[in-house]
Amino acid sequence: MTTTPPSFESSDSEMFRPNRQLNKRVEMVVKIVFATFAFVSVATTIGIVLTLIFETVGFFQEVSLWKFLTDKAWTPLFANPQFGIFVLISATFLTSVIALMVALPLGLLAAIYLSEYASSGIRRWLKPALEILAGVPTVVFGYFALMVVSPFLKRFIPDLQGFNALSAGIVLGIAIIPMIASLSEDAIYAVPNSLRQGAYALGATKRETIIGVVIPAALSGIVASFVLAVSRAVGETMIVSIAAGQNPTLGLNPLVPVMTMTAYIVQVSMGDTPAGSLAYKTIFSVGMTLFLLTLALNIFSFWFVRRFREKYD
Repeated sequence: MTTTPPSFESSDSEMFRPNRQLNKRVEMVVKIVFATFAFVSVATTIGIVLTLIFETVGFFQEVSLWKFLTDKAWTPLFANPQFGIFVLISATFLTSVIALMVALPLGLLAAIYLSEYASSGIRRWLKPALEILAGVPTVVFGYFALMVVSPFLKRFIPDLQGFNALSAGIVLGIAIIPMIASLSEDAIYAVPNSLRQGAYALGATKRETIIGVVIPAALSGIVASFVLAVSRAVGETMIVSIAAGQNPTLGLNPLVPVMTMTAYIVQVSMGDTPAGSLAYKTIFSVGMTLFLLTLALNIFSFWFVRRFREKYD
């Protein structure tokens, strides 16, 4: 008895034919949607920049650039106004420097510990804990600086005033530690393990390997995290508005109240300043100054990463 093997041949009508036209239409729709999202982001950025430029030009039509750069006080709401922007820049610089003195060493050491020393169990709960710290609202940090840190520091520094740049800068540094730690840890973790093994083969200890091999190899990513943290510190609003005070003082004394650029923008924006007035236009002139500072920092970060980035096979 013979059996006929089954035939695997089928007619063209029975074969599966994917709908290529439908796939092309879906791909086109997805491409248009993604392009729209990208265009909206770019258009929003352009709109913000143009708004700053137009309002800032209107401000400088009433106030000379020379006065803006050379006045020794910032009192645009007074009867005899002065427009010395360096009063606000000095306060922003002061709080940012204090924050970086706190955040840079702690953030980098945390990143080194997470990447090189921590066990998988410790790393599994410690890194999410840092990310939770990054999710705390800045207004909570501000009141923590005002109600807890300032009274504590006043026990050791009698001249410290209730509102001051020192406590605001310290808490601002705590707030940006997670950014530095997370980005630096990613950069250190990305260093190939073969570099570590090569250093160990030459007789280097773990500490020597980290300092002499791993950190230089991850330097571009670490510096990028530092610059991003500086941008965050310069642009921070609520912590400095609540804890540093609202007193525009020229100088670098961390024990007295100061007014940063963001604190001034908040102060005027929450008031009854008429739209189109000179006081209203000062918001945009300060905002443009802040924008240019952060833009310069980001450009430097981009250049540094491209210039010193290490590539490995």
